[in-house]
Amino acid sequence: MIEYVLTPDDVARVRFAFSPLGEMVASLRVLADPARHALHLPWVRRVRPRLRGLRLDPLRALVGPTGYIPDFLTPPPRTPLPDLADELAALRATDPAQVVEEIAWMDTDPRVPQHERDRTAPLRRELAADPRRALDLLTDLLVAYWEVALAPHWPRVRDLLEADVLRRTRALTERGTEGLFADLHQRVRWDGERLQVNVAYTERAVLGGQGMLLVPSAFAWPEVLAMLPPYQPQLIYPPYAVATLWEAAPAPPPDALAALLGRVRAAVLTGLQAPSSTTELARRLGVTPGAVSQHLAVLRACGLVTGHRVGRRVLYSRTTTGDALTGRADAAKP
Repeated sequence: MIEYVLTPDDVARVRFAFSPLGEMVASLRVLADPARHALHLPWVRRVRPRLRGLRLDPLRALVGPTGYIPDFLTPPPRTPLPDLADELAALRATDPAQVVEEIAWMDTDPRVPQHERDRTAPLRRELAADPRRALDLLTDLLVAYWEVALAPHWPRVRDLLEADVLRRTRALTERGTEGLFADLHQRVRWDGERLQVNVAYTERAVLGGQGMLLVPSAFAWPEVLAMLPPYQPQLIYPPYAVATLWEAAPAPPPDALAALLGRVRAAVLTGLQAPSSTTELARRLGVTPGAVSQHLAVLRACGLVTGHRVGRRVLYSRTTTGDALTGRADAAKP
């Protein structure tokens, strides 16, 4: 059990961010053990053929299917919407002594089978022997990996992460901290002063005004990951509606709703199980962004959807009336 003790100042400093670099590192763990992350099998099948010829062994030596991942690979995001280039520059500038220290921790991680530690130990020793060169090598590999494995899918992943931040920000506004943590993860519990995370080891961190960083991560599913002081305390968790990430299209709208609104407009409304951008909705529905924009304008004028700006983009979500309408239509199915 990890126990974070939050003062009122810490609660006031709870903030959200997500990290393209963190998603990359988490996705490497998915590739290391796809069966454990079955939700992402559609992505694994698409990406694996494209990885041929890309020598990822140094990264795989540090990111295995289980156990500790060196914290220097996943530094806490400094801004709510970090830029990948900035994150990679920060990684390349890591203190070499930190690299050596954190790689050494992997040699005694009890969560990793001894034979697995022995198999990857030579590569880790090679990286630790020249940490400055290791940082350049790892950063260059991550750049190449991003272009092949993540860049083609980043718009839909980013939409999912931004939608979760929007949803939880609204929950915090409407129901306070209890609403924020209520469905974060089945292994997370909030009792009003302490945030408890059920893990395989025991730690206690009194935050003392540092605040808490909450980081949604699609590729973290089904796990929840924690970072403790001296780093910025953070909790990495799967975002809401992550199960829809690789869907080719949303389920068809109920006949009653299609008869009322028209089939495409009803599909737009039912496709908003989680907040989405115009581009993402268009991709999932197989129609043009312009057509989706027109339908969203009508639904918005009728009070069925609303738009929220996140960074430079607008995410659309159903209103309470829109939720009620889709719910009634589902109930009317024979």
